[in-house]
Amino acid sequence: MMDYDKIVSPVVAALPPSGIRKFFDIVAEMEDAISLGVGEPDFTTPWAIREEGIYSLEKGQTHYTANAGLMELREEICNYNERKYGVTYNPKSEVLVTVGGSEAIDLLIRSIISAGDEVLIPEPCFVCYKPCTVMAGGVPVPIETKEEDEFRLLPEQLKAKITDKTKLLILPYPNNPTGGVMSKADMEAIAEVLRGTDIMVLSDEIYGELRYGDERHIPFSAFDGMRERTIVVNGFSKTFAMTGWRLGYALGPEKIIQLMTKVHQYGIMSAPTTAQFAAIEALKSCDDDVEEMRREYNYRRRYIVDGFRAMGLSCFEPLGAFYVFPCIKSTGMTSEEFCENLLREEKVAVVPGNAFGESGEGFIRCSYAYSIENIQEALKRIERFVKKHSK
Repeated sequence: MMDYDKIVSPVVAALPPSGIRKFFDIVAEMEDAISLGVGEPDFTTPWAIREEGIYSLEKGQTHYTANAGLMELREEICNYNERKYGVTYNPKSEVLVTVGGSEAIDLLIRSIISAGDEVLIPEPCFVCYKPCTVMAGGVPVPIETKEEDEFRLLPEQLKAKITDKTKLLILPYPNNPTGGVMSKADMEAIAEVLRGTDIMVLSDEIYGELRYGDERHIPFSAFDGMRERTIVVNGFSKTFAMTGWRLGYALGPEKIIQLMTKVHQYGIMSAPTTAQFAAIEALKSCDDDVEEMRREYNYRRRYIVDGFRAMGLSCFEPLGAFYVFPCIKSTGMTSEEFCENLLREEKVAVVPGNAFGESGEGFIRCSYAYSIENIQEALKRIERFVKKHSK
């Protein structure tokens, strides 16, 4: 018999599985269950995008592309970022098309992090940053963001965590799981802390187009002196409802993009060809589709926040992404207990806040990327559960 415990990587073996998928897997086999657990748009990819993907197959465009992606797609990515945000990139050397935004995150961390390098990670945050850092030999350094600060990263918090080993800051805004955003003034304050340092920035802007309120998203690379130290990670999954197409991209300085492309070409070769042709159409012609989806998310956002507050749970108003992060401390249950009991008693799946870092304890993440009918029914069941367990 093989003793696999002696064979497997102890680093990988010690990594916990994703706290998001645990409840999703259970609810998939539970009759009459409702899930608000997964961050996936309920919209179908707009027809113009699907049609272009189909057409590319009909034309026999089924071969590898360049490692960095189709040149036409890279050009459109650059056009899009200049048109939307006023930041210019060279499509030949400063863009890499990846298999989802998650691959771009992993590539950057593996390309610049050596053993012992510290990576500053504001929490609560997306589940992959810490494991990717650990697998690269780096040291994750959590920075706790708080509900009373609207889950923003404060400049004084950042200053307090910087050491001579700090190599990378991750800026995950708009934020998953909280829906928190950083204003122009907030970002400028962070930029001021970084000026004069050699700290790189991974700016995860996958939810950049899903921002609500008066101020629209501004990339961190747009701030004075930040472009040279920032890798912007973005993609098509959330903005264009293209999760299954698995397509993302990174924008940044040529030297860093070259390193990321080197890792990408050995591990992946190139992103899916059909998805790349479809994405060209998305960038060219689907602004109206994105705005329509954003308006619908905004309606659901207001509805679900009001619903949680009406049942007596404190709920920070998110201004980005498609998540709410209500506080469940008043029930006396931990995040895990709340989610497990809710699923068992009311057949509603949400994600425990501590899946996104220790500072998420006492909260739950609920996605409103679901139909309003599902949200309404889920809120009824959650309210019944909360009343039953209120102290």
